[in-house]
Amino acid sequence: MPNKRGSTAKPLVLDRSEQQWFRTLQVIPTGTQTFSKAPFQHVNGVSPKFLERGSGCLVWDLDGNEYIDFMLGLGPAILGHADDAVNDAVLRTMPLGNALSLPHPLETELAELLVKLIPCAEMVRFGKNGSDVTAGSVRVARAFTGRDKIACCGYHGWQDWYIGSTLRNLGVPQGTRDQTHKFEYNNIESLEKIFSKNKGEVAAVIMEPVNFHEPRDNFLGRVKDLAHANGALLIFDEIITGFRMSMGGAQDYYNILPDLACFGKAMGNGFPISAVVGRADIMALFDDVFFSFTFGGELTSIAAGLATIKALQERKAVDHIHSMGQRLMSGFKTIIAKLKMDDHVSMIGFPFWPEYVFSPTASNSPLEVQSLFQQEIVRRGILSRAGMFISTSHRQEDIDKTLGVFAEALAVVKEAVAQDKVLEWLDGEVIQPVIRPPAKE
Repeated sequence: MPNKRGSTAKPLVLDRSEQQWFRTLQVIPTGTQTFSKAPFQHVNGVSPKFLERGSGCLVWDLDGNEYIDFMLGLGPAILGHADDAVNDAVLRTMPLGNALSLPHPLETELAELLVKLIPCAEMVRFGKNGSDVTAGSVRVARAFTGRDKIACCGYHGWQDWYIGSTLRNLGVPQGTRDQTHKFEYNNIESLEKIFSKNKGEVAAVIMEPVNFHEPRDNFLGRVKDLAHANGALLIFDEIITGFRMSMGGAQDYYNILPDLACFGKAMGNGFPISAVVGRADIMALFDDVFFSFTFGGELTSIAAGLATIKALQERKAVDHIHSMGQRLMSGFKTIIAKLKMDDHVSMIGFPFWPEYVFSPTASNSPLEVQSLFQQEIVRRGILSRAGMFISTSHRQEDIDKTLGVFAEALAVVKEAVAQDKVLEWLDGEVIQPVIRPPAKE
């Protein structure tokens, strides 16, 4: 079979990006504030390392290259970048002062709106990011039950209580690591084992109600029943599903009410705002549980949260996002079938957050094959990781253009696999997972 190396896309001009990267590494460890934005999450040497600006679903790097963005800042920009309605609300609020010395009525207004939207919400406390509110929910659950251990399923942020249970546990005391126990999604027996081995010790079950797979056999209901039967609380981490799967989250979609729930990311369209919500009798313990920080009521983010949620309602965002996501998923599957690549790649997940998944080949790991695919799409103007966020700013033409790029990139992958040249055609470093042992170990 002839070598079709020429079918790969032309390299991007990234001179300014690389120059900035050298400068940044002198003063910022890892070169970024977020592992998921680091170069190892893309094909290092091929993809841009910095963005200069964004508007809607488009972003531009330091060298002027334009991309359709499916990362959306790792999920927050649900309306698209720099949305006018949110920016206008923030600009109207800024002259009032941002970190006032006492609470502002807008905090109450946003809390009341969340109580109306989220089924389990009777009271609300705000944070700045998802890790704040997942940690806060765990702390209040421990206070409410008088127990220490936590059962978890999914990703719940950087705080010691959770990250100590992963391979990224450097710096977390062993005693803290021992308090958190993981169970498998759609595997109720794995949770039953945790309760059996830790009778009377589990304070809460915290879980992402969905990630990329549907709950089977009433899994969410069975988890709730099992938790309550063992005297534990149920916490839904709705940082991803909130305002996307439904305005009230997965709990609204599946009609399963947790005791507490955590919302964030899309809540402020890029401004730092999150919330822990839940039953009033549990939330009342925040009178004594220490969950308190200077910027908890930071006014511009509160205003952004109000404007974002109102815009989502007015624009019927859930319907639009699901429509565009379904178009993407259906089109991707059509391309796979046309190229006869069913054994090599699939698309899973939900329309609001689909994920492309590559299979191992005789010579290459899934991440190696995925890396070649991501090289080809970024060079053709698509910025994405495997999990793709959809916003209200993505239009049919954006999805169709993306599918055209995907078809070209998958054709390259197919040829590279057939010729056993995946790594030869890859011009940068293979993508690496975020949750892995640190380099020091």
